[in-house]
Amino acid sequence: MAVHPDPTAAPTPFQRVVADLRAHRWRPGVTIEEIPSPQRVAPYAVAVSADLTLRDQELGTGRLVILHDPEGVESWQGAFRVVAYAKGEVDPEMVTDTMLAEVGWSWLLEALGSHDAAYVAPSGNVACTWSRSFGALEEQPPQAEMEIRASWTPLLDGDGGGITAHLDAFAELLCDTCGIPPLPEGVVMMTPLRQRRQER
Repeated sequence: MAVHPDPTAAPTPFQRVVADLRAHRWRPGVTIEEIPSPQRVAPYAVAVSADLTLRDQELGTGRLVILHDPEGVESWQGAFRVVAYAKGEVDPEMVTDTMLAEVGWSWLLEALGSHDAAYVAPSGNVACTWSRSFGALEEQPPQAEMEIRASWTPLLDGDGGGITAHLDAFAELLCDTCGIPPLPEGVVMMTPLRQRRQER
C-alpha cells in the first residue's frame, strides 16, 4: 500500500483534516508535536504526540493518529479512522476497583458526546496497572497507571470538516485519564488534588 506523507498530494478532505489539526487550539497544559505517521495502515495518515503538564510536572502522555482511505474501509464504516492512546497516573486505591476499566472507557464516550463529535464503530481497551518498589527504592510511593487505547470513525463533512470536535474529545480523554476535570473556556487549570497531597 502506498502511503503519502505529503498532505498536499492527498485528497481535499484529508488536507482539510491536516490543516485543522495543525491549526487547532489545544486546552492549557496539553502540548502537541507532530510525529511520523504509521506506515502501510492507510494510504494517508497524520500523527501527533501529546503531553499533559502542569507547573512543570508531567501528568500524562498520549498519541493521536488520523487515518484516511478514500475508498473507505468496511471495518471502519467510513473513509477516516481516529486512533487514540492516553496514559496517566491514577490513585493506587482506584486500581483495586474492578469497574475502573469500564469507567475509563466511559470517559471516551462521554468526551465524544460532550463535544458533539459524531462517530461510529468505536473499539478499544483499557489497562490498569499497579506497582510497588522495594529495597533501595522502598521509600518511593506505590504507582498506579491507566492506559486507554481506542479508535473510532469520525463522521465528517464531505470536505473533511468536523475533526475539531474529535481533537477536543481526545484532549478531554487525556485529561480525564490524569484526573484533570473538563476545563471551561478561559479558565486556568488548578493543581490536581493528587499533586497537592504529594507536595505536602
